[in-house]
Amino acid sequence: MISLIVKLTHNPLLLVQLFDRMKEGGMFFMFPIFSMLLLVLFLIIKSVLRMRKRHSELQKNVRLLNSIGLLAVVWGMLGQLIGVIGVFDQVDMIGEISAHVFAGGLKVSALPPVFGFIVFIVSRIASIIFIWIRQEGG
Repeated sequence: MISLIVKLTHNPLLLVQLFDRMKEGGMFFMFPIFSMLLLVLFLIIKSVLRMRKRHSELQKNVRLLNSIGLLAVVWGMLGQLIGVIGVFDQVDMIGEISAHVFAGGLKVSALPPVFGFIVFIVSRIASIIFIWIRQEGG
């Protein structure tokens, strides 16, 4: 995770590409997913800093990580379904459509679930690590 942040800060082009993909996927769905990613990262940092002090707070943060990760996936899938419906509406209005335009619409509709799955994976990995550490610690 830290290496990803270092790469992003050393290569601003990656940040521009990430923001372009977010705009392409539709800010209505992508911005909440990005906000969920920031919240997940905040909870991970908070849990690491307070891991030795309170086990009950760690357990609460693990539940929050799991819930936020799942919400990101569901929100992304909702974005995809609405995007696919929009693509089919356009096909219905226009009639015949080229495969290039159709594939572009499907690509755009696939972006929110991909970002949602990334948030889910990050939150689940952190959750697994925290549960493992808690069980090892006694």
